[in-house]
Amino acid sequence: MADYREFLEKLDRKAYHEGEWQWQEDGYTVTRTTHWSPPGCHMGCGVLLYTKDGKLERVEGDPLNAVANGKLCMRCLDLPEAVNHPDRLKYPLRRFGERGQDRWERISWDEAYDEITERVLAIKEEHGSESIVVVHGTGRNIGWQVPYFASACMETPNVSTFGFTGFACYLPRMIGTSAKYGDMIIVDASQAHPDRYANPDWQAPGVVLVWGNEPIKSNADGFLGHWLVQCVQMGSKIVSVDPRLTWWGARAAYWLPVRPGTDAVAAMALLNVVIEEDLYDHDFVDRWCYGFEALAERVADKTPEWAAPICEVDAEALRGAARLIATSSSCACQWGLAFEQQIAALGVTEAVADLMAITGNIDNPGGNALYRCAFLIEKRYGLGDEYIDPEVYAKKLIPATSGINESNIVSCADTDAILAAIETGEPYPIQMFWIQSSNALACASMDPARTRAALMKVPFIVVADPFMTPTAQAVADIVLPVAMSCERNSCRTWWTPVRTMVKVTDYYEAKSDEQICLELGKRIKPEHWPWADDKEWCTWYLTDQLAPGGTEYDRTWEDTVQNPSENSCNGTAYWDWDATYHKYEKGMLRPDGQPGFNTPTGRIELWSFGYDHWGVDPLPYHIEPPESPLSTPKTFEEFPLILSGGGRSFEFFHSEHRQLPTMREFHPDPLIMVSPEDCKRFGVRDGAWIWVENSRGARFKQKVKETIEVMPGRVHAEHGWWFPEQDGAEPNFYGTYDSNLNNMTEAFRTGQGGIGSAIKSMLCKIYPVQEGDVLPHEVIAEKGNFAPYEPGKPYQPVEEPVVTVMS
Repeated sequence: MADYREFLEKLDRKAYHEGEWQWQEDGYTVTRTTHWSPPGCHMGCGVLLYTKDGKLERVEGDPLNAVANGKLCMRCLDLPEAVNHPDRLKYPLRRFGERGQDRWERISWDEAYDEITERVLAIKEEHGSESIVVVHGTGRNIGWQVPYFASACMETPNVSTFGFTGFACYLPRMIGTSAKYGDMIIVDASQAHPDRYANPDWQAPGVVLVWGNEPIKSNADGFLGHWLVQCVQMGSKIVSVDPRLTWWGARAAYWLPVRPGTDAVAAMALLNVVIEEDLYDHDFVDRWCYGFEALAERVADKTPEWAAPICEVDAEALRGAARLIATSSSCACQWGLAFEQQIAALGVTEAVADLMAITGNIDNPGGNALYRCAFLIEKRYGLGDEYIDPEVYAKKLIPATSGINESNIVSCADTDAILAAIETGEPYPIQMFWIQSSNALACASMDPARTRAALMKVPFIVVADPFMTPTAQAVADIVLPVAMSCERNSCRTWWTPVRTMVKVTDYYEAKSDEQICLELGKRIKPEHWPWADDKEWCTWYLTDQLAPGGTEYDRTWEDTVQNPSENSCNGTAYWDWDATYHKYEKGMLRPDGQPGFNTPTGRIELWSFGYDHWGVDPLPYHIEPPESPLSTPKTFEEFPLILSGGGRSFEFFHSEHRQLPTMREFHPDPLIMVSPEDCKRFGVRDGAWIWVENSRGARFKQKVKETIEVMPGRVHAEHGWWFPEQDGAEPNFYGTYDSNLNNMTEAFRTGQGGIGSAIKSMLCKIYPVQEGDVLPHEVIAEKGNFAPYEPGKPYQPVEEPVVTVMS
């Protein structure tokens, strides 16, 4: 329908049991709750869970839940297949024999806890708690539980998502905008209002700038892609900046298919047009921005004609897009992972943040809202840090040269510093890894063979996961079965609203993330774990969190689940602060209550004091990728394709869902997008397996998807692939090395401030797979890796770059 408001207005709310959280229907018990994870994405969509005799049989979207209004993806609709899958881990397991042999024995939870407790206490006594590393996966619904567990149980500062060099997932945008604005910016698609699109203060964005993101498939960072679909239905125009032709680019007023890794060049050209053509918001810049003159000087020569041959986008398209953005009623930028997965991560973040600022699109209806997590329930990393001895905390693993890490704005430890400590033993050896719902070998780790080799040096590793993964199979000593979303009592805020999850079923002896952390915490450091159960712990998280005065939330977990109030909608709770526009005018952002932004100058800092303090260029800049047509022209002659990856699919979230028959029916094999021109040029065909190889000799295989979605000279591969149907024992590890895009990636090579990594802009060549070809896992089994490396350091470049920084 043209206007989604019509659907909401005509909805039969009584038929969906408004105000009830649980009821009986046709022999089912129906529970209104939120699906978060595992398995699943960053979102927390409202669901109706249908159970019979304690078993989940059906899932429907909840139209009364204002977050998603009843919309669900195919993965969520297929939740019963995941929850009831026979291959799920049912009991705790202990390895017997060598790592990699796929030999396990069932043990009890008490046995598992006893062994873990004994090892942890011994490690703390003999080596110090800093020698323990706690790892969790991407930012879903263990983002507060595991950091607290690391601090209040393990007493280690070394908590990390482990795998991504340069914090190459979301964090650069977070610290970049925090330095610029003092807060995060999020597209205003009415999601802060419980009445959504009917709210009288809200208006649809004039332009939706979708940059390096596919919102419909990814639903990343707590943002539901269909919110933007509704905005487009209400008249929002689209500007798409993406090397691939996505749903958004196909419907865009302007599609800017930048060469991967050159986003900052395009962004500086847009700034040039807005400033040189006097299209910026003079009043907003004069009153609320600092450093405009320096910004104008920086981009004065960054014309579209300068940018076009570098980023490979037509100059007139750049100029037209800039004019549309600047002259529309409002512009909201939905940006994605592509910002982090390039060397100029902070440079492009600066540039796009500045573009939104000088066009006045900050905290305005239909623009970029300044959000904090609802009711100040914000702590994630850093939760419980007060329980870590200051001398131990000072040993947190961070790069020696990173001002950003030294400033402690990043609470987590650095992946490369952890890897270096394992490989070199400096500054101290790592004695234990706790890995909770993270599948590093198949998904997150740069150079998975190197990661596995390093982890083999760690004496004791525990993995907690719903399934036996390649990571668990390859390195774990104890594996703990984790409950899925409908089997846990939990809560979460990601911006707004507060959302709860209700346990409706069990699976054998699987325990929730909350139960595992709480029960083990009580054994190891009982004084920091006073709660009787997961519900009490969730109430503490919602209302206390050790903060002076607690949070601004005063309801228990159970009350939030069961009793809607005036600011609550069926198990969620909205916060008026996030729904307020122009907070900077009302003294809502600064601790002193004065108008302005929460920055040193009280203004949006186009010239950033935070960046300058960290040793990062305080103005937008571009760094050419380590390998590219410009920086390594000789390498480009032999490896003439630009490889990117990390794009999402409807069927899978990262490395999850590969066991599910329904998902594999729709998407049976890993796919690499190749243009028709390049299929002809390199003698490959649609549906055929091909090798993708780089200058280091690393390679992987995927099936060709011949498509106009990618430009000639560029290919896009899928990540996260493994094959649960294959042999899990060494050397195969469920085939994860053979189709792994991350074989091509590299640790220890980052951008300014130790931020960003060139994951989406690598050079490669492609050629057909032949019968009898040596497989990557066979190469790794024989040689250890595709090429030699020095512990704690990046690979030696095949060709020294001739072009680096453009500022």
